[in-house]
Amino acid sequence: MDPTIRDTDARGDSARTRPPERRALITGGAGFVGVNTANHLIKNGWAVTLLDNLARPGTERNLKWILTRYPARVGFVKQDVMNTDAMAAHVRGQDAVLHFAVQPGDLEVNTRGSLNVLEAARVHNPDAPVVYTSTTKVYAPRADKNPCAETQAVDYRSPYASSKGAADEYVRDYARRFDMNTVVLRLSSVYGVHQYGNEDDAWVGRLAHSILRDRPVKIQGDGKEVRDLLDVRDLSALCATVIDKIAIARGEVYNAGGGAENQRTVLDVAGRIGELTRHEARLEFVERPDDEPEYYVSDIEKARRDLGWQPKLGLERGLRDLLEWAESAR
Repeated sequence: MDPTIRDTDARGDSARTRPPERRALITGGAGFVGVNTANHLIKNGWAVTLLDNLARPGTERNLKWILTRYPARVGFVKQDVMNTDAMAAHVRGQDAVLHFAVQPGDLEVNTRGSLNVLEAARVHNPDAPVVYTSTTKVYAPRADKNPCAETQAVDYRSPYASSKGAADEYVRDYARRFDMNTVVLRLSSVYGVHQYGNEDDAWVGRLAHSILRDRPVKIQGDGKEVRDLLDVRDLSALCATVIDKIAIARGEVYNAGGGAENQRTVLDVAGRIGELTRHEARLEFVERPDDEPEYYVSDIEKARRDLGWQPKLGLERGLRDLLEWAESAR
């Protein structure tokens, strides 16, 4: 592997060259969150290994993009987190493990796969930070309309929340029982580039691609539901910060959302996408499931207080960047 990294900005200009520093394994590394986090880490001197089974639409395109961009700094392993032997081999020698692999509604992948990652790290690399992306869907619905802090009770109301919530518990338990450097990030509505708008993707990406292509998109509820939105680049920065401040973050749970400053209704977001693309939003309203609250906004004060992190990219810039990328990716 080439011992230097040459990063380029959006114009293709040479930005900087630096020696290698740390190495990270990213499960689900060719996915939306994985490839963006890999990009962020590499820009800050890391070398990364992406582990992915490439089952989800768009992952092969993401992988090609990052391998082309950083051919000397990215390794790829086509593998599944269900393969315990493979996980043992690939966690060795890593300075951090970021566990993003997920399959909506799949108990085996979401729970057993997460346990495989934890066990591999415990046996073969117990000091490495292990960052796990959970979901805010684990929280019990609130009766009021106040931001939800990490102290809110959990109440799993869907197969997805149950499988992610079980892994969430394991990740925290490994910090308590085995003194490992594990951290849980509970993601709210994350959006951004390399999000292809698949059926099981987060709703902002689905809105963007559907409106841009003049396709109808189903909305669960009446569109007045409120969510806080987080640009994936801010999430990537949070992952890096957690690793750098693992002495503070170990064993903790942090909400990873846009917070009250970035809360919007679904109709607001759809309308703005329509304005930016000059396409009419074709919305089809269906009944909102019981596990989808009318109002959810993350309280992100704990991450601000402990880690000095807060979102930097507002929705206007985030949507413009997503739509520009989505147009080029057609």
